[in-house]
Amino acid sequence: MKFSFFYYLVSLAFILILINLLGTGCAQIGMPTGGQKDTIAPILISASPQLKTVNFSANKITLTFNEYIEVKEAQTNILVSPFPKKNPEINYRLKTVTVKLKDTLQPNTTYSINFGKAIVDVNEGNPLGNFTYIFSTGAALDSLQLTGKVQIAETGKVDSALLILLYRNATDSSVQKTKPDYIAKPNGEGNFTFANLPNDKFKMYALKDADGSKTYSSKAEAFAFLNDDVTPSTKPYSVLLNAFVQEKEKEKITVIKNIEKRLRYTLTQGTVQDLLTPLTIEFNKPLKKAILNKIQLVDTSYNSIKEISISLDSTSKKITISNQWKENQLFKLIIDKDAFADSADLVLAKSDTLKITTKSISDYGNIVLRFKNVDLTKNTVVQFVQNDEVKKSFKITSTEWSDKLFIPGEYELCILFDSNNNGKWDTGNYTKKIQPEKVITLPQKLSIKANWDNERDIEL
Repeated sequence: MKFSFFYYLVSLAFILILINLLGTGCAQIGMPTGGQKDTIAPILISASPQLKTVNFSANKITLTFNEYIEVKEAQTNILVSPFPKKNPEINYRLKTVTVKLKDTLQPNTTYSINFGKAIVDVNEGNPLGNFTYIFSTGAALDSLQLTGKVQIAETGKVDSALLILLYRNATDSSVQKTKPDYIAKPNGEGNFTFANLPNDKFKMYALKDADGSKTYSSKAEAFAFLNDDVTPSTKPYSVLLNAFVQEKEKEKITVIKNIEKRLRYTLTQGTVQDLLTPLTIEFNKPLKKAILNKIQLVDTSYNSIKEISISLDSTSKKITISNQWKENQLFKLIIDKDAFADSADLVLAKSDTLKITTKSISDYGNIVLRFKNVDLTKNTVVQFVQNDEVKKSFKITSTEWSDKLFIPGEYELCILFDSNNNGKWDTGNYTKKIQPEKVITLPQKLSIKANWDNERDIEL
């Protein structure tokens, strides 16, 4: 009897505890969420030798952080200044990074090791951005700076792959023969900073280092230079570098094994002809024979259009037919198969008669640009750019410009400062100390709609 009553009390207590845990039945059973995502970068706890050590004589640096870390892409992320002949050896384990110096340190020199985004935590990969370890082999740290911005001269845009190079006590040829004393990388806006510099004169360059030599070894590399030496200070002025490619890299010749065994052509615009450009016939192979008067452009009654001019370009692959096109006109293009032959004496499979229709004026947009604060005495050119190709340009000669037949599309607007007044952008030349012409890309694109009045105010 006593046992039964005790069993009853234990059971009742268990039921009450269970009801208390379950509450009213609204509780849900689930997996723990794990808390908020870690977004905090590693924190430096200690450094040996300490940061900003003077009279530095060690060959090993140890950095300890508050969490497990790793070093990613050390060769591309980490910059040592002055630039060493031998790169340091970088290792990491658990919470520690070790740097073993392989180069002989210069006396009375301030060194910096910028880790960029190389140091990240193991769990989430949060980078310790631009952490820099600084020390001096002399009795004091150099504290002068140089700041600036680098951009591509032809577009006014930023290329963060460029390197900024500083040469101390250098000649004009040093950038072509020797590695720099200091290197910096621009950020996403093209801005860069050199810190902890000595009081001296420097030559400054920018380089897109294609071969990894850290020297200007090819005129096909993007490159920039300043005409005058620069001197760092405690309150540095900002310099502007305009990068250019002096000579475009020669296209590699591709040998095609399976050469097409027939001659054929295409109309580059199809059978709907633009009112503003020539009709273009493009062949798949260079022509050895091209009897141009065997190409005819006729109206629907087969009357020949006499005002046209026909020409073959220098590649012997493209034929253009120029005409004062009018809207909504119908033509027929007659191509005689015996008029053309390639180097293997292959001719067209057959003669063709193609129907051509010209576009309507409503297929184009009307554009009006109004300029504010413009100096009409300067050689300023507006460029309409698509996919880095200038589609149309004009010189600003008044405060308003318009075009009633503009091809629809989205364009970047660029302002070219055309110093030699030839209507196009000209590159630089380091040997002759000629700077490239400058271009500014306006921040807002221009969308041209067909059959629409497109207007824009531009303040210069």
